[in-house]
Amino acid sequence: MSVPLSEVMGVLDAAYPPELAHDWDSVGLVCGDPDEPVTSVTIAVDATDAVAAEVPGGGLLLAHHPLLLRGVDTVAASTAKGALLHRLIRTGRSLFTAHTNADSATPGVSDALADTLGLVVEEVLSPAPSGPDLDKWVVFVPADHAAALRDSLFAAGAGQIGDYSCCSWSVSGTGQFLPHEGATPTIGAVGTVEQVTEDRVEVIAPARLRARVLAALRAGHPYEEPAFDVFALAPLPADVGIGRICSLPEPETLSAFVARVSGTLPSTTWGVRAAGDADAVVSRVAVCGGAGDSLLSTVARAGVQAYVTADLRHHPADEHGRVSDVALVDVAHWASEYPWCHQAAALLSGHFGTDLPVRVSSVRTDPWNIDGGRQS
Repeated sequence: MSVPLSEVMGVLDAAYPPELAHDWDSVGLVCGDPDEPVTSVTIAVDATDAVAAEVPGGGLLLAHHPLLLRGVDTVAASTAKGALLHRLIRTGRSLFTAHTNADSATPGVSDALADTLGLVVEEVLSPAPSGPDLDKWVVFVPADHAAALRDSLFAAGAGQIGDYSCCSWSVSGTGQFLPHEGATPTIGAVGTVEQVTEDRVEVIAPARLRARVLAALRAGHPYEEPAFDVFALAPLPADVGIGRICSLPEPETLSAFVARVSGTLPSTTWGVRAAGDADAVVSRVAVCGGAGDSLLSTVARAGVQAYVTADLRHHPADEHGRVSDVALVDVAHWASEYPWCHQAAALLSGHFGTDLPVRVSSVRTDPWNIDGGRQS
């Protein structure tokens, strides 16, 4: 049983689009030949030596965390990560990473965390902008020149909306101007106020084409000084992004909710710790798989009573507690992202069925492995 690696990559890229990854991230194929078959998929949060040892020859290791996130200038076998890559390559094994693209996708890492905790996802906590940066161009042109102007703007790349082109909107009105000495008006005369029936033509265009569209506007407009406005459009939120806002099936106290988190996620030496009023009632919560203290200010405005994430530090948590009543529930980084492994496994199994064995690694890759306990 095997399928081409390229087909597995296609399924993963469709579910976790690489364009959703943050610009500092490193996602996709790390080693392997897309034209070669893979005989199995093993899924883990981290690509460690112990995890790699579980991957059969010819298999694919799908990891959430990139092995080569930071810049490297060598993958020599004398280095720890280089040695791991050499062992994979020698036995025909591949490595693929889905990181912040899996965090942002819907469903993604935080959806898996919410589902494990028995929460109902309502919306994205920090939505990613949808589509490219766009401008709206508003141009005032004599009515009998409006068609030529539109053609010029369309040729420059304006007027594209999804699968449609040549998109514009127009309304008629009256333009007025007074040419002064030195002007060479297309319509009217110097020293005389002129009123002209004009069309207000509106189109949108990618902001990156601003110079090209401006040149086309001037080329397609009969006036030496065209009247126009350019508005930068605010990006609209998409149904993808980091974190989720969720509701509980039934309201419960914070202490009961913390117990829910502790009893549901895999146990770690880090454990589960919380800050807030233990008796406060919780009905809506925010969740973010992985390190989420960068979203504390967003959480404070989200209309939730608690926030579940990982790697919260002393000072950000302290500052948050001074300005917000939203309780904090801090869990181990690995534990918060581990549910995604099962989500990805279900995705691949549902697509390939018995043609491709898929399993979640049994190795606990949480780096913290010793509980110091307490002394009386």
